[in-house]
This record gives sequence, structure tokens and C-alpha cells, in this order.
Amino acid sequence: MSTPFVLSLVALAASSIAATAHAQSAGTLEKIRKTGEITLGVRESSSPLSFTLGGNKFAGYHVDLCLAIVDQIKAAVARKEINVKYMAVTSQNRIPLVQNGTVDLECGSTTNNEARQKDVAFGLTTYVTEVRTAVKANSGITSISQLNGRTLATTTGTTSVQTLRKHERAAKINFKEIFGKDHADSFLLLETGRAEAFVMDDNILAGLIANAKNPADFRIVGEVLSVEPIAVMFRKDDPAMKKVVDDTIRQMMKSGALVKLYDKWFTSPIPPRNSNVNLPMGASLKALFSNPDDRPMEAYAKK
Repeated sequence: MSTPFVLSLVALAASSIAATAHAQSAGTLEKIRKTGEITLGVRESSSPLSFTLGGNKFAGYHVDLCLAIVDQIKAAVARKEINVKYMAVTSQNRIPLVQNGTVDLECGSTTNNEARQKDVAFGLTTYVTEVRTAVKANSGITSISQLNGRTLATTTGTTSVQTLRKHERAAKINFKEIFGKDHADSFLLLETGRAEAFVMDDNILAGLIANAKNPADFRIVGEVLSVEPIAVMFRKDDPAMKKVVDDTIRQMMKSGALVKLYDKWFTSPIPPRNSNVNLPMGASLKALFSNPDDRPMEAYAKK
């Protein structure tokens, strides 16, 4: 291989790297300004945060929040209209799809933790969840100690069962773990008796139970396994995007708009069954509405 040819390949590679770096440095807002569209990552079964209504229609607390952020992005990029595209994501693919630019703003039920902060960025915390356990009401299960020898469902790509294994009261507990491809699938494992418990965020459990055929057949029980901050997610190292996201959230907290949005989805009848999740705002989230932050899950751990 001749030296000039080698040099030309090096130059071509350098040019490609520079172009990629420039595209990344331009950021999400510049991408939206040029294309006139934004892709929101949404969940199909994370009610009341983010869920499908069918026909490529999605709803929920974080979906409404993201649409409010889109309104502010319009002003930031000087566009009267932005075409909003929805992409259903899963626990497994949500972070890669944000990283590779397919999804611009993930509006689901993602926990902000230190490991994920290495790959993506988060807005201010807009929900604080407690990881607990859903069981059938007639199961007799009320605590972690009763999970020994039982089959537990969890959703692929989530951290709930790992959290259970690390809990001090689960040190000598042995259980079989089976995975659902999404939260609805995991709940189905419980509903059909293939699993005796489903470990997940309390808001997701409450939403699934509220929309079950017979909500009274299920209960959320047991000790709180962890307290986790939930936030919308976007690409890392994009300060302009973070500013728009955080400024929007901060203003909605200050004006009371986010409280109204919370009440709409957590303490009022919601689609598709016109059921009420009935999860009033907890003390931790009330405190965050007064003093917003984007601390990761580890900051909430007991010292």
C-alpha cells in the first residue's frame, strides 16, 4: 500500500470523525431546528407515567410533561410548529436509542442512577417511586420473608429484582425469577399464576392493577425496597437541551402546573378504563417541587 494512499485514508477517517463530532456538538436543539421534528420515546405499559391508547396514541404524566417541554423547544429553535413523533421503547432499548440519536427525549419511567448517568442525561426529578411487590390478594404474602421458594416476575432490563436481592431482609431468601418483555407482560405472569409476585415501581404496579379485569384481586405489599427518582432522559453532554428541559420543569413546579398534571394522572380517573390509580403525592416529591434537583438514586439510599 502506497504512502499517499495511506495518508488519504487517514485524512478521510479524520474528516469522518470530525463530522461526527460536529454533529454531536451541534446538539439536540440544532437537530430539531433543522429537521422540524422531535422523537419522543414512550412506554406502552408504564401507566400512569407513559402508556399506549392504541393507534400510535400515547398518554400519561410524563407524556404530557414532554409535550410541555416541546412547546418551550419551539421557542428555543424559533419554530412555530414541531412535528412530534412517538417511538415505543422498552426497558432494554431506551438508553441505546437515546444514545444513538433515534430518540430525542425519553418520556417513560426511567430511574436516574449513577450508572445510567455515564451514558445519558436526566432532567430534574419529576416523580419519586418506591419499589414494592404486587401479589394476589388471596396469596397471604405480606413481606419479603414470605417470598422464599416462590416465583417472582420482573421486567427485562429493569433493576427491581437486583434491588430486592440487595435488601437486608432478603439475605437468605431464595426465589425463582422469570422475565416479562414489558410491564404488561410481567403483570400477566402474576395474573395467570405463573408468578406469585411482581417486583416493580409502586406507580407502575398501581397503574396495572387499576386497569386489570378485577383490580380487587391484587394488592401492593411488603417493605419498601428502594426509593428511586424518575426523570425524563436525553443525550449526554447537551447543556442547551438540559437547560430547556430543566427550565420548563422548574417553571411548571413554580406555577403549580405540574401539581395539576400530577393530580390529573395519579388521583383522578384516567383512560382507558376511567380508573383511578389513587396515589397522592408523597412527601419526597412535594419537597422536590419546592427545591428541584436531579440527584441520582444513590443519593436517596439510607446512610
